[in-house]
Amino acid sequence: MPPRVIATPHDEILVLEIDNPPVNALSPGVPEALREAVAGAQRDVGVAAIVIRGAGRMFVAGADINTLEDAAWGNEAAAPNWHALFQEIEDSVKPVVMAIHGSALGGGLELAMSGHYRIAAASAQIGQPEVNLGIIPGAEGTQRLPRLAGIAKALDMCVTGRPISAVDAVAAGIVDELSGDDLTASAVAFARRVAGGRDHRRTRERNDRLGDATTNAPLLAEARQLAAKVKRHQTAPLKAIDAIDAASRLSFDDGCRRERELFLECVRSDQAKALIHVFFAEREAAKLPAGASAAAAKPVRTVAIVGAGTMGSGIATACANAGLDVLLTDSTAAALDGGPSAIRKNYDISISRKRLTQPEVGERLARIHAVSTHDFASRAGTADLIIEAIFEDLAIKQQVFRELDAIARPGCILASNTSTLDIDAIASVTSRPSAVVGLHFFSPAAVMRLLEIVRGRETTTDVLATSLAFAKNLRKLGVVVGNGPGFVGNRLLFPYMYEAQFLVEDGATPSQVDRALTDFGMAMGIFAVDDMAGLDVGWRVRQAMGHFSDPSERRPLVHDRLVELGRYGQKTGKGWYRYDDPRTPTPDPDVEALIRSMATAGGIRPRTFSNDEIVRRLMLALVNEGARALADGVAARASDIDVIYVNGYGFPAWRGGPLLYADLMGLAEVLEQIRSFHRDFGARWQPAPLLVDLANRGQTFRAFDRARKT
Repeated sequence: MPPRVIATPHDEILVLEIDNPPVNALSPGVPEALREAVAGAQRDVGVAAIVIRGAGRMFVAGADINTLEDAAWGNEAAAPNWHALFQEIEDSVKPVVMAIHGSALGGGLELAMSGHYRIAAASAQIGQPEVNLGIIPGAEGTQRLPRLAGIAKALDMCVTGRPISAVDAVAAGIVDELSGDDLTASAVAFARRVAGGRDHRRTRERNDRLGDATTNAPLLAEARQLAAKVKRHQTAPLKAIDAIDAASRLSFDDGCRRERELFLECVRSDQAKALIHVFFAEREAAKLPAGASAAAAKPVRTVAIVGAGTMGSGIATACANAGLDVLLTDSTAAALDGGPSAIRKNYDISISRKRLTQPEVGERLARIHAVSTHDFASRAGTADLIIEAIFEDLAIKQQVFRELDAIARPGCILASNTSTLDIDAIASVTSRPSAVVGLHFFSPAAVMRLLEIVRGRETTTDVLATSLAFAKNLRKLGVVVGNGPGFVGNRLLFPYMYEAQFLVEDGATPSQVDRALTDFGMAMGIFAVDDMAGLDVGWRVRQAMGHFSDPSERRPLVHDRLVELGRYGQKTGKGWYRYDDPRTPTPDPDVEALIRSMATAGGIRPRTFSNDEIVRRLMLALVNEGARALADGVAARASDIDVIYVNGYGFPAWRGGPLLYADLMGLAEVLEQIRSFHRDFGARWQPAPLLVDLANRGQTFRAFDRARKT
């Protein structure tokens, strides 16, 4: 159904309802229909005032992101420009009341601010989230918002991108009043009250809250500090500040022109391309695979978890937070006591930070039932899903699955939280391999958004549909991946991690490598990540996966020695770094001396590295292995790899993920650099055939995805 604007008279008040499901985006056709409807109301002598609202569950969620994507990739003519529509609304001789429910975000709020008055349901949210896509409000939002809310509030909303409640919007001066239970009736009554007036307030003419250079200077400085904190390395928040500054210094029309210039600068940027790419990639990743149906998803109300360690207790917390009942067990009494204790401690932190109340925590804790293995065997038959969350040992996992297969009810899904091991080998010991799936949570499991859903050879589509629905219920992003060593995320992680270890043996230091990575935008450096995960865990996984079984390949020298010394990372207070504070890494001269001595004994002559060389080598290790994973079908799409690395491994969203980073760099240049590494470092840098093919044809990973989709 094409977008439309439905006009419904309420005596002398005309209600215009924007009907463009599912979110009433201002996609092509909507602004034109609205402009025509407003013009018709101007001509109708029987109309005294106009109410504009959205159909369905919200007012207007914003611009059509497809048009922004087109603009980011070169078609600037597609960039929304609603100046004429907003001017006609604001110049209306009949008052225009905007009735807001659900969300008024981005272009939706900009539309609302062009009206003379705004009334909102108490549950509504409003905001200018454009910076989350690498752009700024481009339809006069940076010019109207400070005129309504003042410079300080406008800066906070546009820099952080966080929405505010309708109650806060009233307090800020953005919304005039809250509606009753019936939004339309309240808006019509409001419109009747103001219909007789002659001086309807035009936002563009309100200058009393814009301050002056003296009062605004500290606010602008604070906003730049805020941008550096919450949107590190990103340019859009800084340009939003410049646009709001322009609102305070220039006329409305000149300010709008400056906003448009800044908006186009943003939309042309690689950061906008990257963030818009991630926006669409996440939505694509969450779709059901071919042959699966959402209707096939079975309800999951009770989850049983085997393993009460860090991962098991984190998964239990995530499930309890989602309102699910949890059975938690472990083979050792210490772990069975320690898991619930850790859960309570983490909830206490949430209370102290005012994220949860004591009653909310009490409700969640009441859903988690720690039981002995004996009681678990008798009670797990009620579970809809059983998740194994023990350490990475295939033989032990197989034994656990034999036992689970015997006690689980028919229809129960059996899942492993394995991060690397063969799901088919685990499923093979059960009588129900079609009901076995990998659910790879990321640590900390209660917080991290990513969930790799690993499809075994016999995993059915209804199990995948249930797993995706389960992920969504936990407010996580489920990504279906194929079975293979390390799946997608850890498959790429190993060459990235080993290359970092080779770099420090060749002359860099762990702190230099990590600093280069965080300056690039990674959430953490790779050595800090290794310490957080546990060097013993990495050692165990490497043995299980048979890495470096070929004696001719170069293998890291230092990692195993650190494990032998009991330097497991944060949990022992020493790893690649020293931890005088439990979470803060401090460079350790003893480790740096050990690296140099072992490298010298291995015949390695140290040299210096620039940060750019470090980053290039590590990022291209990810890219090359990513191309292999894509060609092998372990990843369904290049964009799935990007989503996994942004949401699970701290890759900066504003760079789009490893494979979009390669696209923006240019695959020809990427291939040339990898070939150079291949000449210098040998077989581990053999270029991936898919990368060679795409580069030789002048293609991109993005084009590869699109070709598969059509």
